[in-house]
Amino acid sequence: MPPLAPVLLAAMLVGAPPDYVGRARCAECHADEARRYAGSHHDLAMQPATPATVLGRFDGRQLTYNGVTSTFRREGGAFIVRTDGPDGTLRDYPVAYTFGVEPLQQYLVALPDGRLQALSLCWDSRPAAAGGQRWFHLYPDEKIDFRDELHWTAPAQNWNYMCAACHSTGLRRRYDAATGRFDTQWSEIDVSCEACHGPGAAHVAWAARPDRAADPSRGLTVDLTPRGGAWVFGDGDAIAHLSAPRASRAQLDTCGRCHARAAQIAEEDARGQPLEQTHLLAALDPSLYHADGQVHGEVYEYGSFVQSRMHAAGVVCGDCHDPHSGALRAAGNAVCATCHRAAVYDTPAHHHHAAGSEAARCVTCHMPAHDFMVIDRRHDHSFRVPRPDLAAALGTPDVCSGCHADRTATWAADAVRQWYGPDRRRGPRFADALAAGRAHAAGAGAPLAAVVDDATQPAIARASALDLLAPYLTSGDQPRLERALRDPDPQVRRAALALLVAWEPAQRWPLGAPLLADPVRGVRLAAVDALADAAAAAPPAQRAAFDAAVAEYRTAQMLNADRAESWLNLGALDARLGDAAAAETAYRRAIATDPRFAPASVNLADLYRQLGRDADGERVLRQGLAHSQDPTLHYALGLLLIRQQRRAEALAPLATAAGTAPDAPRYAYVYALALDGAGRRGDAIAALEAAHRRATGDRDILTALVSLNAQSGNTAAAQRWGAALQQLGAEAKTP
Repeated sequence: MPPLAPVLLAAMLVGAPPDYVGRARCAECHADEARRYAGSHHDLAMQPATPATVLGRFDGRQLTYNGVTSTFRREGGAFIVRTDGPDGTLRDYPVAYTFGVEPLQQYLVALPDGRLQALSLCWDSRPAAAGGQRWFHLYPDEKIDFRDELHWTAPAQNWNYMCAACHSTGLRRRYDAATGRFDTQWSEIDVSCEACHGPGAAHVAWAARPDRAADPSRGLTVDLTPRGGAWVFGDGDAIAHLSAPRASRAQLDTCGRCHARAAQIAEEDARGQPLEQTHLLAALDPSLYHADGQVHGEVYEYGSFVQSRMHAAGVVCGDCHDPHSGALRAAGNAVCATCHRAAVYDTPAHHHHAAGSEAARCVTCHMPAHDFMVIDRRHDHSFRVPRPDLAAALGTPDVCSGCHADRTATWAADAVRQWYGPDRRRGPRFADALAAGRAHAAGAGAPLAAVVDDATQPAIARASALDLLAPYLTSGDQPRLERALRDPDPQVRRAALALLVAWEPAQRWPLGAPLLADPVRGVRLAAVDALADAAAAAPPAQRAAFDAAVAEYRTAQMLNADRAESWLNLGALDARLGDAAAAETAYRRAIATDPRFAPASVNLADLYRQLGRDADGERVLRQGLAHSQDPTLHYALGLLLIRQQRRAEALAPLATAAGTAPDAPRYAYVYALALDGAGRRGDAIAALEAAHRRATGDRDILTALVSLNAQSGNTAAAQRWGAALQQLGAEAKTP
């Protein structure tokens, strides 16, 4: 067998688009910036696999994971990984590119359809003394095989969609939905000058002009200089303030294009515009953030930073980081002392720990670090004041007991009270409300509404409160929703539009229609979602705006046509527009794109329900369950079987749904009713009581407890549950 040649994907290494000039041209005038950039993490974000760039030991070493032994070796100039492929069979895969350098290096494999896939087998590039210089798997505590959505060959590990835009410059994904192939192209392989500053041709032309002063933009698509005031200390102040407000948030939103947990909806060069012009920012979802906003999943920095008091005060990324090297502008606590007087804060009188100790570092308490990708330690950028009292009450992480592992959060809260006084409550004021909303707790509506109404709260928290408010909506919430639809922040407007679905179409249209022409694309797309099945109520004069927004919505979905989620969105849009045939086609395309993506099967089965084709729906759901055990599939199948009067068969899938998704009150409610229908009233009541303990604010569960206990002759229990229901209020959920 001849040696395998390195795979460099020549088809992808195309010439730069005409408006990109490349870093070499930039360096002709910006030598100091180029020097600082060289060797930075941005510079080394992605490289062709060569002996100079590959850090891992490809010397015949092996790693066994989940019963699969992978081997790493060299053949000529190629770096080969022998591992399990998309069908579980061991094959040789040449490494095309390296991905990152520190503290780990990943490797990209080229597949025949233009895809690059990121291997889950990584090289730990830390020194051996720190536990490095070894191969490891990104999911050591899970059993990921070729059937799993996290397997390296699955869409979740696809470079073209998941990684490329933030690890390359001038990227165009170029996915052909007709052939299912990528022809992804870039101007430079890594994160270079024009990734942040935008295409440089006009700037080069400006530099050559004799009348440069005539163009204050300097030919740049965005000015990243945080123009405005300087950081100054007032007389006697312990914390600096800006002498004048910052002129724009262009720097923050430019960094946020890659440092936010977000979905891309456009490839246009929208630097200098709000982030949601091209990306949909994730809210404080439980899978990503704790209720107090602390990092839970891999969210990068933006969503944390915009929660912070520092962001509210006007701090931007470049205040702390050199944007060209990525390094801090000063070492250790000195970077914080730029704005926080060291004599006040860098002292045991403030932090109550030994000077020079790890606990005396500002970041230890105010930027807790978490490991991602097993060994990549990153700091939370919300710059929060430690709140062990919240940890004790809500179960959120507590940085104090993170070090004092033998102590409780209550112990830490007592210490904080002794040090700083009983009124020390600085930090997130939305935590209790979000925690109550997530738990479907009784009385959560009022605190959630208070967060929505409080303009001093971070916009990301207010949007998250809106997301949780749906079960608690009453007719009195319409003015609140109308205010949120006019909010200055696009993420809040987008979240408010999602709540409009609870309104009748005739009420919904006049509230949401103005946002079809919102200046921010993300909001316009949300308006389409909110109004699609209300378009019949549109006056002729507004129909053109709706049609234009629908066309834009379709374009945004086709940008990500390699993803099942986009076809699902298109199917849902067509279903709400009344085009069942187009919806069916889109749903089937979603399933073909990723059979493991449960929502596509659920939506297609529901479409068949509406068309009187439950037999087809059952086939779709059972086929989905062959690829995924998602509880939504079990729940949908259970409902279908009940509709067909196959109640005994329905119990098993409904029990699975309720058991695997205990935080979904609806699943428990329906399962309990199925138990009662099967003559198991005692089990039904027990299931409802358990569900109520998890979701004290769910009216349906309480109503069922009243009804079943009354039917059982247990008047006392029925009255007790009736009183609990009455406490929730008599108003309807929706206007």
